[in-house]
Amino acid sequence: MAIDDRTTAQPPAGTAPSPTEGRSTWGALRPLFLRIHFYAGLLIAPLLLVAATSGLLYALSFQAEKVLYRHELQVPVGDRVLPLSEQVDAAREAHPDGTVTAVWPSSEDGATTRVLMSSPTVEEGKSLAVFVDPYTAEVRGDLPSYGSSGALPLRTWLSEFHANLQLGELGRNYSEMAASWMWVVALGGLALWIGRKRTAKRALVLPERGPTSRRRTLSWHGSVGLWAVTGLVILSATGLTWSRYAGENIDAVQSQLGGATPTVSATLDGAAADGGTGHEGHGTAHHTAPAPTGPDVGIDKAVEAARGAGVAGRIAVTLPAEGKGYVVKETDTQFPVHLDSVAVDPADGTVIDELRFADYPVLAKLTRFGIDAHMGVLFGLANQLVLAVLMVALILLIVWGYRMWWLRRPTQERKLSAGRPMPRGAWRKVPVTLLLPLAAATALVGWFVPMLGVSLLVFLAVDVTLGLVARARARSRGAAA
Repeated sequence: MAIDDRTTAQPPAGTAPSPTEGRSTWGALRPLFLRIHFYAGLLIAPLLLVAATSGLLYALSFQAEKVLYRHELQVPVGDRVLPLSEQVDAAREAHPDGTVTAVWPSSEDGATTRVLMSSPTVEEGKSLAVFVDPYTAEVRGDLPSYGSSGALPLRTWLSEFHANLQLGELGRNYSEMAASWMWVVALGGLALWIGRKRTAKRALVLPERGPTSRRRTLSWHGSVGLWAVTGLVILSATGLTWSRYAGENIDAVQSQLGGATPTVSATLDGAAADGGTGHEGHGTAHHTAPAPTGPDVGIDKAVEAARGAGVAGRIAVTLPAEGKGYVVKETDTQFPVHLDSVAVDPADGTVIDELRFADYPVLAKLTRFGIDAHMGVLFGLANQLVLAVLMVALILLIVWGYRMWWLRRPTQERKLSAGRPMPRGAWRKVPVTLLLPLAAATALVGWFVPMLGVSLLVFLAVDVTLGLVARARARSRGAAA
């Protein structure tokens, strides 16, 4: 994503240098922005390229799953939907070694009911999803399922590869590094692109036509980046909420501001419910808990009670455990969302607690929207297409950035050389009254987003070392001469 421009480079068509650029605040900041944008784009771009490619495949996996697993997901529409209890019994009979933890009733004509089980046949953190024909109680098959969105094996694998390269906790460092820098590179590129003086406003938003050249590549890089920057910043911010280090800081701030996601209380003695983190969309495992020993009205009565309380449509039912009741949640994340939930006493089918999405704190709502948008479920297919377009744009921005870096190489010196960054010492041109607040803000952001702060220090140390080496070589050549 590097716009590796130089102050001496010829601007794109319709662009003219500012006559006061050297004396303005922006004229002082621009070389510093160029140097940071160059190094960040050059060194972080490979991580962003992996994230963009895997993100593109993930966005397309929603529709691919419908085709790949159509036998499990779809059935011919019948005359009558059987009670949920009969469908659950069929799943139990097919998998007697599993323990039913939740049920997702068929939400539309021709869709199967999904019975989720904890089972020794699936790895920890995942559930066994048993697909049952709601009209005949025929078991259509079973697949490992992950998360509150019900990701099946294809989407689960791509999601985990996108998050950690299938390397577990160690691999999460890659995605956190990419998310930590993407907003910096995107906003820095936006400032550089908008900061150019133009004789034609069209050159800001539309790429230049004409013969292939570095100038045309820069025009495409800047224009497409301008259109994509908002989406890329949102993806970066929402991605950081799931990260290991920055995510902890974000959760702490959100809790301090009263924005933690509330949960409905299913505790039968009326104790307060456990707090949520707001990251349920990232994948929620269903754990086996002791089965209740008291009376149970059954899942059908519980769902009926929930419908009486206004919780209907696309729902998920968590079965009761010892000391807990049924939890019935709406799961329609497509805007406008329907995410109300109730807890039902299994002894008599009365509603013991209600939680309406309208009552969520504002920050919790924004977190929910951000997570669902990042996952591609907020607006359904439209959301997935937007994600795919953003990922294609990011891939192109990276390719164009590397192309400009390559085209700027001094071919007269060495055939295998590459483009150079802005000269060192750009920070010296920044006024002290601006440099000190900028340094303080950078330190604060670097502390809050540790991967950004640590890598920035590494970049600085390497750059200083290279500068000292270059200076020593220059002195040696001068002494030899």
